[in-house]
Amino acid sequence: MQQKPARARILDAAHELMLTVGLARATTKEIARAAGCSEAALYKHFTGKEELFIEVLRERLPALTPLLRALTAEPGRHTLEENLTEIARQAALFYEQSFPIAASLYAETQLKKRHDDAMRQMGSGPHMPIEGLDTYLRAEQAAGRVRPDTDTFAAASLLLGACAQRAFAYDATSNGEPPPVDDFARRLARTLLTGIAV
Repeated sequence: MQQKPARARILDAAHELMLTVGLARATTKEIARAAGCSEAALYKHFTGKEELFIEVLRERLPALTPLLRALTAEPGRHTLEENLTEIARQAALFYEQSFPIAASLYAETQLKKRHDDAMRQMGSGPHMPIEGLDTYLRAEQAAGRVRPDTDTFAAASLLLGACAQRAFAYDATSNGEPPPVDDFARRLARTLLTGIAV
């Protein structure tokens, strides 16, 4: 059986370590060791842990950003409710899988600051999905499917904030389970539409 290319092995190892020990404690040395390569080989493919984190989010988690770009490029392709439901579903899955990776950053103030600075320099960060959804909603607004007086940024923040909240708000419930993602996404989209649909 042929071994995966080094870049793919590094991303697999980074994803696994970030999930199990968290982003703060997953070192490039440990990631390289788990990938079966040297740390120098890791740096041939990635500038550092921050780029690895972005690529893990981009390539190993549900594809939220490409979905938002596709919908923005072609507003009106499906009903607004169908689009918002799919966005909510993908976002809920994305946050469910990314929250355990990034949560450890919040325990170390200096590490979080360094991480945020690196994200800024790379033109990335957790605000990007909100901006992407805002752009999509403005495209639908221009197409006449969202009320002209709608605050699209607030609507985007509400939808994605609810999806992010689902990722960690249910651990203390009696069954420790978040609401089923499909039902959650459908109900969230329908509720948001009550406030913004024409």
